[in-house]
Amino acid sequence: MNKRYEALLALKTQEESAKDIIDRIEKLFKSEGAEVEQVQRLERRELSYEHDHQKSAYFVNIIFSAEPALIDKLRSKLKLDDDVAFQNYLVLSKKAAAPAA
Repeated sequence: MNKRYEALLALKTQEESAKDIIDRIEKLFKSEGAEVEQVQRLERRELSYEHDHQKSAYFVNIIFSAEPALIDKLRSKLKLDDDVAFQNYLVLSKKAAAPAA
């Protein structure tokens, strides 16, 4: 059964090349069987602490539906991607039904 997830990715890139990297990551999600609902391109932000010699990162939020087993697969593949500084996944609650009148 598919669940809805939110992936927060921090990219080691400049804003100019972020679009190509985001498109590549979105294709990866889709090729692995995830149904991407929304891609939110956030902005480059300073990190509160230096991570892998990075002082800032470009953040992307991806909302998608997938089988729970896919999360480990995505995590493993993106861990090997040099453009991804770090990643975090959250399970989203089901969409709330409209209240009855």
